[in-house]
Amino acid sequence: MRLADYRNKEALKQVPTRNGFGEGLIEAGKADPNVLGICADLSESTRMEGFKKAFPERYFQIGVSEQMLVAMGGGLAESGKIPWIASYAMFNPGRSWEQVRTIMALNEMNVKIAGAHAGVSVGPDGATHQAIEDIAIMRVIPHMLVVVPCDAIQTKKATVQLSRMWGPTYLRFGREKSPVVTSEETPFELGKAQVFRDGDDCAIVACGILVYNALVAANELSEEDGVECRVVNNHTVKPMDEATILAAARDCGTVVTVEEHQIHGGMGAAVAETLAQQYPVPIEFVGVNDRFGQSGDPNELIEHYGMGIGSIKEATRRAIKRKQR
Repeated sequence: MRLADYRNKEALKQVPTRNGFGEGLIEAGKADPNVLGICADLSESTRMEGFKKAFPERYFQIGVSEQMLVAMGGGLAESGKIPWIASYAMFNPGRSWEQVRTIMALNEMNVKIAGAHAGVSVGPDGATHQAIEDIAIMRVIPHMLVVVPCDAIQTKKATVQLSRMWGPTYLRFGREKSPVVTSEETPFELGKAQVFRDGDDCAIVACGILVYNALVAANELSEEDGVECRVVNNHTVKPMDEATILAAARDCGTVVTVEEHQIHGGMGAAVAETLAQQYPVPIEFVGVNDRFGQSGDPNELIEHYGMGIGSIKEATRRAIKRKQR
């Protein structure tokens, strides 16, 4: 898998994943005139501003009304359009969950949710704006596709591909600048997890911007402990690529999951459910452990809530010890 040199953070581009959504939406709009943008008063924050300027006749601003955002998207989808509806993830799907469930999913409407500002890396906006339960509430809904790309380039690719696919969709991305570990040449296919680093001592299964932390942790563990970890970018949380996850568990004998989300009900829980049914192995979970977020510097919050590189290394060491018992 062709990646950027993640070992040299200073040389890596730092780009918010939301920028990738904005670029991808414009590209999708050029390819298909049925692609629309609907926003709940956050066009600049969600990066819908570019689509608004490129296609003003296909952009709709409805104000702070997230439940109506979903209802309007459903009506436009019923008429053959491909609406992307955007707000902060805490408000859509957070505030509009019942409409998402009933209007979008129950009726299998072709509505695409752009959930911006997800995770504690929203930073100073604080607990009320930090969506760290959204993967859980979305993956439980039947028919819902849930995608959490690892960087801005992958978010752009996901936006374009999702615009071509039929069905209710949730795309999760963040506000803060984060390392760009992939390139335009890096393959990306929805529903297919990616092995970013080979190894057979432990499988680190990650999603979102913490894939970078997982890669760095794996490299440092190789240098410090002489263990080789496989790093899997599990960007499509639902439907998950069970074959790749099962292969990692069989080859490595233990798994660590990493996500910027509550441990309960998130991507790691989905991995655990699959392994419990088909190939049980020791699992350690890296994420927010039953706490709310708070205001602070994004990087400091990642560390404070136990999602930094050091925390991933310690979880991996625990997982390997459990395998060896």
